[in-house]
Amino acid sequence: MPIVVDVDVMLARRKMSVGTLAERVGITPANLAVLKNGRAKAVRFTTLAALCEVLECQPGDLLRWEPDAPVQPSDEEPADLTS
Repeated sequence: MPIVVDVDVMLARRKMSVGTLAERVGITPANLAVLKNGRAKAVRFTTLAALCEVLECQPGDLLRWEPDAPVQPSDEEPADLTS
C-alpha cells in the first residue's frame, strides 16, 4: 500500500512505549499495533488527531505516501486514440 504509517518513528523520537501511547490516545495496544505495523485499512481523524496531540506532531509526521513500484511498459502497441 502506498500510504506508510511512521508511528514507530515518532515513538522512538519521543522515547515513548506503545503501551503508553495507546493509553494516552485511548485505543487498545492491539489496535495501535495494527496501525504501527501498516496493516490498518483506515484511521479515524479523531484517532489521528489524538496521536498528533500526544506525540506533539503533525499528521504528515505520521503518514507519508510512497508510490508503488513503477509500471512496466506493455509489449503491446498502444491503441490509436486519435480516430
